[in-house]
Amino acid sequence: MPSDLPRLIFQPGKMATEPHLPVLYKEIIHALQPHSPGRYVDGTLGAGGHAAGLLELSSPHGQLLGLDVDPQALAIAREKLNRFGERVHIRQASYLQMAEQARLLNWETVDGIVLDLGISSMQVDTPERGFSFLQDGPLDMRFSPDASLSAADLVNTLAEEELADILYRYGEERLSRRIARAIVQARPLESTSQLAGLIQKTIGRPEKIHPATRTFQALRIAVNRELESVEQVLPLATGVLKQGGRLAVISFHSLEDRLVKEYFRRESTDCLCPPRQPICTCGHKATVKEISRKPMMAGEEESKINNRARSAKLRIIEKL
Repeated sequence: MPSDLPRLIFQPGKMATEPHLPVLYKEIIHALQPHSPGRYVDGTLGAGGHAAGLLELSSPHGQLLGLDVDPQALAIAREKLNRFGERVHIRQASYLQMAEQARLLNWETVDGIVLDLGISSMQVDTPERGFSFLQDGPLDMRFSPDASLSAADLVNTLAEEELADILYRYGEERLSRRIARAIVQARPLESTSQLAGLIQKTIGRPEKIHPATRTFQALRIAVNRELESVEQVLPLATGVLKQGGRLAVISFHSLEDRLVKEYFRRESTDCLCPPRQPICTCGHKATVKEISRKPMMAGEEESKINNRARSAKLRIIEKL
């Protein structure tokens, strides 16, 4: 579905600003226990905050593979991590390619992997990216400039029922059908402010959150196929870990966290047969153990400093 809007041209040097502090930094470092000569993967490199900590504490011989599809983030990360020289390997690639990228470095397994899911404040704060309903910009929302679909494509081409389903499934928006009907009637919509204004006019403004919050979340998730990617990356990451290696995943909304929790619970259980079945017939064996059954969350101090940390949940497994 080609968009009628011009493709967004990413200009990292122009748009990049000082990035936010990495969420749950101390908890990630403690979870992965970096050491020399360990090998680590940051599958969502972003501005390189978690990666810098892992490299510092795995000195002098620890190495890190950093992956991201966002060239804006990679430009900042390269500058931040340049001091680590040949110990850091930065690639513009999806975390779904981590096994392939690790093999290119002759890494069969790694000691630790971190995945910081969702959107960064750096992306939200760049109006040209179209992620924020608080700033005017094109309806884009792509993590990667190479992605074929933008939010504008979905908003301006999908049937009303399909659009409503996306808003309900990915945004948990109870008024999805009313919003979808208004969008279809107002087409074409070309900017974030147009869409946000339409939603506010359609459903009003509740006290707690902006009425466009759930719609923007749903469109972003759909554009970047985020939930499908999370489902796919978890077994891939587990496969890359060495025995005793750890995978740490930070999620920011219930849909992501549910996928992570269910995978971790399933793979840390020996038998998946129904509870009342007397003999196991599934043959399933646990491949990991959960470090904590409850997610770690940011403390009050971090939540005050970093708004993004308020909804963050960290889950950790260790390879058996």
